[in-house]
Amino acid sequence: MHRSLMVFLTVLTVALFLPGCASKPIVDTYNIDMVQYQKDLAECEDIARQVDTGGTVVKSAAFGAGVGAALGAIGGDIGVAAAGGAVGGGAGGMLSADDEKAQVAKNCLRYRGYAVLN
Repeated sequence: MHRSLMVFLTVLTVALFLPGCASKPIVDTYNIDMVQYQKDLAECEDIARQVDTGGTVVKSAAFGAGVGAALGAIGGDIGVAAAGGAVGGGAGGMLSADDEKAQVAKNCLRYRGYAVLN
């Protein structure tokens, strides 16, 4: 298998598992109506889905490709470095977007009166 394809597939595989890293809200449930909490949590997660993840991922991938290409020009293999940079940047963008979604959901719960602990 061509080296650049191996790098691309390896980084892509890692990137696919990164989105699960964003933290879920941890809420103090003392004296909380759990049925209402589940409803509020679902509504807050729906609101959080409005975060523009696609734009963040594309911008991060483009930036990563540029940095990778620049480093590849120095090291001699622009294609491999650019591909690795694009995938790495895209993965970072996914993490950033997921973190933003998690923060939106937590803020939503706070505004609804919940004590969010994380």
